[in-house]
Amino acid sequence: MPNDQLAEHLRFAQELGVTGVSRDPLWRTRATATTPTTTSTTTTTAANEPATVVEPSRPAVITLTPVDALAAVRADIGDCTRCKLHTLGRTQIVFGVGNPEADLMFVGEAPGRDEDLQGFPFVGRAGQLLTKIIEAIALKREDVYIANVIKCRPPENRNPEPDEVETCEPFLFRQIDIIKPKVIVALGKFGAQTLLRTLDPISRLRGCVYDYRGAKLIPTFHPAYLLRNPSSKREVWEDMKLVRSLLAS
Repeated sequence: MPNDQLAEHLRFAQELGVTGVSRDPLWRTRATATTPTTTSTTTTTAANEPATVVEPSRPAVITLTPVDALAAVRADIGDCTRCKLHTLGRTQIVFGVGNPEADLMFVGEAPGRDEDLQGFPFVGRAGQLLTKIIEAIALKREDVYIANVIKCRPPENRNPEPDEVETCEPFLFRQIDIIKPKVIVALGKFGAQTLLRTLDPISRLRGCVYDYRGAKLIPTFHPAYLLRNPSSKREVWEDMKLVRSLLAS
């Protein structure tokens, strides 16, 4: 749906009484349509004749599916100019891709060159390796959801700066809260440090399980790091076995 049509749809929903997206599990399903009803009460007039007073019906409750809710977040981002990255050569927003009701979510640092050109996260060599990692635990890429802390490519693939993270990470939080994954895998030092608000190195963070926004968070090495250091694939496999165990529990 084009952004202008989506915006009009959301304005219409707001007029009907939609106030936001709930974390209640019932919001994972679309509500059954019902016909609004009115409630009447009987009072007695001064002449002892019954009179009917019609009370106004409550507005119908409309729920957003995860697909619609994620589309609303994407529409909110728009052609973002909130931080300086939009002036530093980014081609487009790289929002996220995958199953909007995934049990497993991967969060990386920021888009690279290939991602900036194609508009999807993890599509270069590192992305191809991530696909193999996902398949190693008997899942497909379309079974999971993949996103980044930052939605725009930093110049020369440098680490995002604090003001850029502060501006962009609320959109990631909204993605997580809509998807409600059981497990989040933080890919790489920057992604893990940002989510966990720590400066500890990834070598110290990995191998542990953290509670994070209703999910279990597991840090591991970034696929790009594995391309340079293939000997670390053994540690990533241990982390992914832990992921598999948590998903099965």
